[in-house]
Amino acid sequence: MTTFDKREQGFEAKFIHDEELRFKVMARANKLLGNWAAAQLGLAGEQATAYANDVVTTHLETQTIDDVLQKVAGDLAAKGVSRKQVADRMQEYTQAALAQIEAGK
Repeated sequence: MTTFDKREQGFEAKFIHDEELRFKVMARANKLLGNWAAAQLGLAGEQATAYANDVVTTHLETQTIDDVLQKVAGDLAAKGVSRKQVADRMQEYTQAALAQIEAGK
C-alpha cells in the first residue's frame, strides 16, 4: 500500500467519523429541542415523548436544520414563541449535544 493509499484511507475514515458525529449530534439536539417544545406546548408523558420522537424521526434521511426549525417554530407560533427563540434554543441544544457526546454521555 502506498503512502497515497494510506492518506486516502485516513481521509475516508475521518469523513465517516465526522458524519457519524454530525448525525448523533443532530439527533440528540433535535430530541432536546423536541422535549423543550413539547413542554412549551403543554404536552406531558407519552404525548411529549411522541412529539420529541417525531421531531427526531420525521423525514430523517432528508431532514435539514431548516426543516426542524420550520416545524418546531410553526408548532410554537400559536404559543407566542418566535422563530428566533426556537433557533436560539436549537443552537444551545446543538452545543449541549456535542458536549454530551464528546463526554461519552
